[in-house]
Amino acid sequence: MGAVSTADTTTGRSEDTTADTTADTDTATAADTAAVAERGPKQDRSRVTRKRLLEAAVSCLAEHGWAGSTVSVVAERAGVSRGAAQHHFRTREDLFTAAVEYVAEERSLALRDLFPHGPADRRAVVAALVDLYTGPLFRAALHLWVAASNEDQLRPRVTELEARVGRETHRIAVELLHADETVPGVRETVQGVLDMARGLGLANLLTDDTGRRDKVVAQWAALLDEVLD
Repeated sequence: MGAVSTADTTTGRSEDTTADTTADTDTATAADTAAVAERGPKQDRSRVTRKRLLEAAVSCLAEHGWAGSTVSVVAERAGVSRGAAQHHFRTREDLFTAAVEYVAEERSLALRDLFPHGPADRRAVVAALVDLYTGPLFRAALHLWVAASNEDQLRPRVTELEARVGRETHRIAVELLHADETVPGVRETVQGVLDMARGLGLANLLTDDTGRRDKVVAQWAALLDEVLD
């Protein structure tokens, strides 16, 4: 009898221990699942906040210039606290260089989306390239360039950013214009189109230059047809 009682008691403890372990495992699994579920919405909110800050930064820079675009002004326009803005971007330079790069990338994607089937009518491509330099992004970038020319801390970052954005824009232009850069002079011709587009963007800052711009675009498209074909 004693042996049976001992066996029964031992079995009971074993079963209790197994039940406790299973309960602990279930609790841990539920907690992990809840933590993952919570991280998802937090990450989504963080991405949304960051995007709002970037877009607000470009708008402020285009409208108010470098001097009038502080982190506080951007945070207010984005509808977030200054602390939230500084959580995403440690310095003012971080915020505005990231903003110009972000919108430039978005515009590059939009440019590709205009011609989903690749090379198209060259006049349409030239017009689309010119449009890159006639909107708020170009104004914002211009203010950033001017500020960088006077601020040693900002200059290397903007120089590197402009080089990176410029390479990507050139690559897209080559694709859309169906240009063969192994042919002597073609690379310089494509770059000339982009330089022309930037110049038209500058001309459009003070007055509406649409009429003259359309004529220049048509002429460049005709020149490209001759050179690239």
